Amino acid sequence: MRRRKTAVAAGCCLAFLLGTLLNLLFIPGSEHPPPPRDEVPPSPPGAPLYPPEEEIGGGQAALARQIRERYEEVLRYRQHRAAAAAGRRPLRPRERRLMDLAPPRTSAEQPRPPGPRGRAAAGPWAGASAELSLEPPLLGCRDIRDVSGVQYLGSGYTKAVYKAVLNRTLAVALKAVDFGGHDIAHCVRQFSALGDCYRLAAYKIVKEMILLQRLRHANVLQLYGYCYQDSNDIPDTLTTITELGSPLEMIQLLQTSWEDRFRICLSLVRLLHYLAHSPLGSVTLLDFRPRQFVIVDGELKVTDLDDASIEESSCTSNSDCFMEFPARNFTLPCSVEGRCQSMNEKRNLYNAYRFFFTYLLPHSAPSSLRPLLDKIVNATGELHWGIDETAAQLERVLNLYKSGEYLQNTTRMPKAEYRRVPEAFIPDENYRCWPSYHHKGCLLSVFDVNEAIEICDSYSQCKAFVLTNQTTWTGRQLVFFKMASNHIVPDPDKITYVKVTD
Repeated sequence: MRRRKTAVAAGCCLAFLLGTLLNLLFIPGSEHPPPPRDEVPPSPPGAPLYPPEEEIGGGQAALARQIRERYEEVLRYRQHRAAAAAGRRPLRPRERRLMDLAPPRTSAEQPRPPGPRGRAAAGPWAGASAELSLEPPLLGCRDIRDVSGVQYLGSGYTKAVYKAVLNRTLAVALKAVDFGGHDIAHCVRQFSALGDCYRLAAYKIVKEMILLQRLRHANVLQLYGYCYQDSNDIPDTLTTITELGSPLEMIQLLQTSWEDRFRICLSLVRLLHYLAHSPLGSVTLLDFRPRQFVIVDGELKVTDLDDASIEESSCTSNSDCFMEFPARNFTLPCSVEGRCQSMNEKRNLYNAYRFFFTYLLPHSAPSSLRPLLDKIVNATGELHWGIDETAAQLERVLNLYKSGEYLQNTTRMPKAEYRRVPEAFIPDENYRCWPSYHHKGCLLSVFDVNEAIEICDSYSQCKAFVLTNQTTWTGRQLVFFKMASNHIVPDPDKITYVKVTD
C-alpha cells in the first residue's frame, strides 16, 4: 500500500514537472527575438501580391483573403485622410492599388526609405509605400545602420520593440514584426507560408505607422521614420523608428505624488478628446490597456495604434448598441442614421475610468478637490458624461490647483511661528513622508509659503522646511520638510523656515 502511494505521488510530481516544462517551451513570444539586421542582402523580384484563388489551395486562399482584408483596412485610413484633405481628389498615378505596383528594384544593394517619390520595392510587398502615400521620413535605413546600445524592451502578439541609440545621441524605439511572436507562429502553423504570414502581420505595423502620421497630437507618440530592408530571407521587412518612452507601471504610479498622477489622467483625457474629434473621425482604442501607453517627460502618450478603429457600429435598434465590460454593461442609443451614438468615444472613456481614474485620481488628492474628483470618477464610471464634459472638468481641476483657488475654502491659521532664514539650507535631518518626490526625504510641492507652513504643522516630526528654486510641471515650488534645524549651511538658491514655537 505504501509503495502504491509512493508511486502515485511520484507520478503526480513527474506530470507537474512535465507540464511546467511544456508551458515554458511553448509560451508564445517568450523568447527574445533577434534585433533588426543592419545588412541588406539582395532580394529577387517577387510575384504578384494576390495569386488567383483557383491556383492556390483553400488554406492559401483563406490567407490571401486575410491579407487583402487587412490591406484594404490600411488603405481606408489613407483614403479617409486623403479625401478629407484634398476634397476627395482622384488618386494620382503613384497611388495606384498595391497589387498593381510591383516593378523590380534596379539596385538591390541600396536600402531606401520608401516615400511618395521613392521607387517601389521588389516583391509582392513592395508597392506599399507608394500606394499608401506615406510622408518622407526624417530617419531611414541609413540612420539605423550604425545604431548602438540595442536593447530588447518587450513584445506583444505582433511586434517586438527595441531601444537603440542613433549617432550616439538620440535614443529611439525600433519596432518590427516579431518572428517568434504569437501572430507569426499561429499563422505559420496554420498556413505554412512564412512570407505571407509576415505580410499579414506587417500590415498592422503599416496601419500604426499611418495613424501615427495622421494623428498629430502631444499625447500621441512621434513617428521619426521607417526602413524597408531584407531580413530572414523575406524581402522588404519593415522597421519603424519612433519616439522612446518609459513603460507605464501602475504600481510605481501609485507611489508617486498626486500631482504627477493627475498629470497622467489629464494627458489621457486630452488624448481621448482629440481622438473623439480627430481628422479621421472618432477613433477608438480596441486594445485599451496600460501597456499600450508610455510616459515621455511626465506626459502620457499612446504608442500602440495597430488595434485602433474608426468604424462606428451600425444598428437598427438600441439593443444593437450593447457594450460589455467585465464589471458592467451599457446600452447606447441607436441614431436615426443607423449608428450607435458615440460608441467609440464612450468605450474609450469607460476604459479610462476603469484602468486609470479609479486608481489615480482621488487617492491622496487635496481635500478641497476630492468632491469634484469624486464627481468626475462617478460620472465617467456611469457614462453620464461624454469626453467633452470630462475634459472640461479636469481642466477646471487643473486651474483650481495651479491658481491656488483650491486653498480658499480651507482653514489656514498657523499653529506655530516660524523664523525665516534666507540663503540657507539644512542638508540632513530628513524624514520620510508619502507621497514624496524624494525617496529618502519629504519633498513636496506647495502653492506658497502658507501652504508649506500648513503642511509642516500637520506633521508632528516637522521642525523646519526649505524652499527650493525647483518647480513642478504646474509651476508649484518644491519644498523639503525637516525634522530638525541643528545644522544650517549657506545656499544662495534656498530659503529655510525654522519652527520657533509649537
